[in-house]
Amino acid sequence: MKKTSLLLPMLLAVALPIHAALQAGDAAPEFTAQASFAGKASAFSLKDALQKGPVVVYFYPSAYTKGCNVQAHAFAMSHEKFAAAGASIIGVSLDSIERLNDFSKDPEYCNSQFPVASDAGGKIARSYDLSVQEGRAGLKDTRGNEIGHDFAERTTFVVARDGRIAAAIGGMSPEANVRNALEAVQALPGGAK
Repeated sequence: MKKTSLLLPMLLAVALPIHAALQAGDAAPEFTAQASFAGKASAFSLKDALQKGPVVVYFYPSAYTKGCNVQAHAFAMSHEKFAAAGASIIGVSLDSIERLNDFSKDPEYCNSQFPVASDAGGKIARSYDLSVQEGRAGLKDTRGNEIGHDFAERTTFVVARDGRIAAAIGGMSPEANVRNALEAVQALPGGAK
């Protein structure tokens, strides 16, 4: 009986819709941010990226943490499938650009397959109505370095070329998040299966 009473709330938490107020059909807030691709920082503009096709904007808590490492690796491994469907990927976290320079080129994670943007103050995350949690002093990443920043909730938005959100994906494992994002991109008009 105790196992059932503990399991049910956990299953409901996974099945419930994400906290984000922005949902399919909403206009995606435009943003420009410093982003790192293959270890080099440059400007990223959602507006410019959408001119080439749909964009997967995925928010994650922090580079070099367990779930975020898995998610970045899954996006890197699926990069060609997203590209075949005409979509690009941008990761967004509250990490500094210096941390992201390392993360973006690390062959275990982003592997120089897509850029990751620095939202150091959380302004971009909040514009997507995501919750931002205060970081804790002394919290370390998987490399043993202190993290030292706040955390946005893990949520992925598939933004169609018209600037509207086609799908909002959250409340699931990092791997399932990537799979669902790919399915959403492939379901867009003109998306490859």
